[in-house]
Amino acid sequence: MRVTQSMLSNNMLRNLSNSYSRLDKLQDQISTQKKFTKPSDDPVAAMMGMNYRTDLNRIEQYTRNIGEVRNWVDSTDDALDKGVLALQRIRELTLQASNGTLEGDQRKAVAEEVKQLKEHLQNIGDTQVGGKYIFNGNQTNVRPSESGFQSGTIELEVFSGIKIPVNTEGKALFGDMLSEDGDIQKLITALESNDPAVGDMLENIDKNIDNFLSARAQIGAKQNRVDLMEDRLSQQEVFSTRILSDNEDIDMEKAIIELTTQESIHRAALSVGARIIQPTLTDFLR
Repeated sequence: MRVTQSMLSNNMLRNLSNSYSRLDKLQDQISTQKKFTKPSDDPVAAMMGMNYRTDLNRIEQYTRNIGEVRNWVDSTDDALDKGVLALQRIRELTLQASNGTLEGDQRKAVAEEVKQLKEHLQNIGDTQVGGKYIFNGNQTNVRPSESGFQSGTIELEVFSGIKIPVNTEGKALFGDMLSEDGDIQKLITALESNDPAVGDMLENIDKNIDNFLSARAQIGAKQNRVDLMEDRLSQQEVFSTRILSDNEDIDMEKAIIELTTQESIHRAALSVGARIIQPTLTDFLR
């Protein structure tokens, strides 16, 4: 096979072009710290990266959801704690008024304090988180004390197929107790009318306190579950981030070594190419 000067030159130029391409690719990888800059560089890795990134975005959304769950749960626990304190004070006042030693004016003073405590419990029932009423079922944009405390469960997805109820229905806790014919209003009426049957209402007050304490116990169990889900999501985020990094990020040390090696190869190719194309016919005609 006859090898011409043109063939040598073309081969050299093609090899140099390939060498430049490899240098360009390595420089892009080091600059971006990514194995590829466009899907066509590695279609399989690009498709896998899309899936990994979708998983990571989903985990981030679940993390935001679990944060919202914690806000609701912690706010509910704090509200119920204040509710228990108010009910315990009402119990103390009821006990004082039932011993028969208080005079009419004193009982009326007790009734006034109970009225204030009732209003305080209504304020607790109107607790909001992020502009939403947490004790009014799924009607979170309506004030519970005005609507009579509605029912309904609000759930947030905190993992694939896993939902946690974020609200505690206030109807069972506040609705009957704070209504116009509820336990506290009956107590107020009995105090104002000097009814000797005030002591009989202690049982109802105790039931309300037990309801609040039971609800707090459920909230505590839910808080523990939220802690577990947060830990799980945190581990999943670390795992997904590592998988995505392994798929897309370069090994910087390896890339620098490859770039240095390619630069040496490129310099050698330039040197050899210069020697190959140097002797031409014009050199012998001088």
